[in-house]
Amino acid sequence: MNSPVTEAKNPAAPAPEQAAPVAQQAVAPQQADATQTPQSETAPAEGAKAGRNRRRRGGAGRREGQREGQAAVARTPGDAPAAQGKATHPGNPGTAQPRRQNPALQQLQGLYPQLFGEQPRPLKRGIFQDLEAAHPGVFTPADLKLALSIHTRSSRYLQAVSQGQPRHDLQGKVVEQMAPEHVFHALVEVFRRRKPRDGEDLTQKLRRRMEIAFESSGMTREAYLELVRGRDDATNALLDEALAEVSARVAKDEAILRAYEASGAASVDAFADMYGMQARTVAQQLERARRLRG
Repeated sequence: MNSPVTEAKNPAAPAPEQAAPVAQQAVAPQQADATQTPQSETAPAEGAKAGRNRRRRGGAGRREGQREGQAAVARTPGDAPAAQGKATHPGNPGTAQPRRQNPALQQLQGLYPQLFGEQPRPLKRGIFQDLEAAHPGVFTPADLKLALSIHTRSSRYLQAVSQGQPRHDLQGKVVEQMAPEHVFHALVEVFRRRKPRDGEDLTQKLRRRMEIAFESSGMTREAYLELVRGRDDATNALLDEALAEVSARVAKDEAILRAYEASGAASVDAFADMYGMQARTVAQQLERARRLRG
């Protein structure tokens, strides 16, 4: 089964069907304006007839008739509704339209706020089938598929995946740890969508997050690269930098551990003081090195 991140890159097919009601609403005001057109045409005709009756009065009569005819056109009752129709037409550029939320996704948020709410949790594999079984007849397969696709493409959901949060079932119980490749790809997508603040270096932040993701995976460098390396050269180059930084740090931690073991120091504080180092930093290095030794 595809991962939520993989599904996020595939646009759902039923989406064009949702545009149909909007298109129908856009047509409706035009039809309403069309029914008022005959009224707007009769008034100019009456004004023109009044102008012809006054031609026999000489030049002054003609000018008066023309003015009355123009006034009649200006007072055409069909013009005001037509102008209003343009101002409120849904298709007019610049008209702000409220963003419509997917109805099925709204239902899921009401049913499972702990999974689909403001702070979503990663979903277990096969959640589609679980929802169909839990709510028979409530969702059509197409509507449910679209709702899940929108949800798993959202930045909030991808953020949860990129943090390595485990997968949950409908009851909110942890059922599976997130796969390292899913964490990595979600992480890259989250940073791709982010806009840097003034002076913010997102590239370095992403590299640091890659380091953490790799170390959390517990995998060897070769195995991790086989899982996560993709086709984007820039991402691959940044990943290589991150793993090189981790390798250098691991070597340094191992060297500190060996020096500590050979020093005969009574404590970490004494060892750190001996070499002019921060005791807290040394303790972290020793812990990482011992953890890697197993």
